[in-house]
Amino acid sequence: MENIALIESFSEFKDDKLIDRVTLMAILEEVFRSTLKKRFGSDDNFDIIINPDKGDLEIWRNRIVVADGEVEDDNSEISLTAARRIEPDFEVGEDVSEEVKLIDLGRRSILALRQNLISKIHEHDNTNLYKQFKELEGELYNAEVHHIRHRAIILLDDEGNEIIMPKEKQIPSDFFRKGENVRGIIESVELKGNKPAIIMSRTSPLFLEKLFESEIPEVFDGLITVKKVVRIPGEKAKVAVDSYDDRIDPVGACVGMKGSRIHGIVRELGNENIDVINYTNNLQLYITRALSPAKITSIKIDEENKTAEVMLKPEEVSKAIGRGGHNIRLAGQLSGYEIDVFREGVEEDVELKEFSDEIEQWVIDEFAKIGLDTAKSILEQDIADLVRRTDLEEETIVDVRNILKAEFE
Repeated sequence: MENIALIESFSEFKDDKLIDRVTLMAILEEVFRSTLKKRFGSDDNFDIIINPDKGDLEIWRNRIVVADGEVEDDNSEISLTAARRIEPDFEVGEDVSEEVKLIDLGRRSILALRQNLISKIHEHDNTNLYKQFKELEGELYNAEVHHIRHRAIILLDDEGNEIIMPKEKQIPSDFFRKGENVRGIIESVELKGNKPAIIMSRTSPLFLEKLFESEIPEVFDGLITVKKVVRIPGEKAKVAVDSYDDRIDPVGACVGMKGSRIHGIVRELGNENIDVINYTNNLQLYITRALSPAKITSIKIDEENKTAEVMLKPEEVSKAIGRGGHNIRLAGQLSGYEIDVFREGVEEDVELKEFSDEIEQWVIDEFAKIGLDTAKSILEQDIADLVRRTDLEEETIVDVRNILKAEFE
């Protein structure tokens, strides 16, 4: 009974770890064999008998009887006199099996054995946890904010598993409080040492795709397919959708009456502006739709170099470029083409970089950030609007405009 009592003391924490008894006993055998190797030099001549139903474990040591004074290896051989203390009729050359009680291993060995067992069970738990979350990569997941750090928030799920959401995986407008439920996708699971690091993301395009699956029944049922998602987290996103059923309007179904269906997704993403467009294999039409809400006059595509030259009326240019250049950047990512915008009716224009001897490079870069890279594209803009959209002082903008005007005069 002493073996059972010791095993129960070793496994008293098993219920917290949700480990079944059969697995526990297998780990026990591995741990005991390791202890026997350290204690006796080898475990080859030991039999370990496990009874998972009773939670019992027996250790038997097998040795060969040799004549007194001829024992060369205490672990594999036993003298005739010592053997006859176990059974009086043993003879030289016979095999002796003797049970090893756990208590006989000594207090230090038992403490080391217990520590090794705890370590092995943690390792088993971590392996199972890694496998469990590896299968959840790319899936929506909910967890509760447990701890808020400067560079990450630590979340706990219903089973107490720790999930990390780094700052760069959070939408810029995200603000979390302790105890609040957070939704994201499991972006990656990696083993760091023996412990799995589970990373959640709310900035991944896949998060938006999974929200469409979650919130729009036709997407969940497969009637509508999300072909591609591109995002500038918290700012703007474009989603291309398609349906193989001509009776279904994929854009209308995703947006809903007066935006009712997409409103929840927009709110989840911190009021991220989402453009939903119909996917098409017609590249010209696809790029035209990708640049929405701008209306295109004409388009010239170079499939070899993956570029598209788009002609627009002057009043449509700012719509095509969008605030901060977001619209044209996302349209390029969605279509896979580098898009250049040209103004209809403009016969001559000069790239801003041609003025680098008169205008400092950092000023040129500031205009480029909002999609203004030619002289006339800046001259067409209102000064107050340029001040608002860039980090430039009004005086600097006025000086730049005077330089550009002089070129055309």
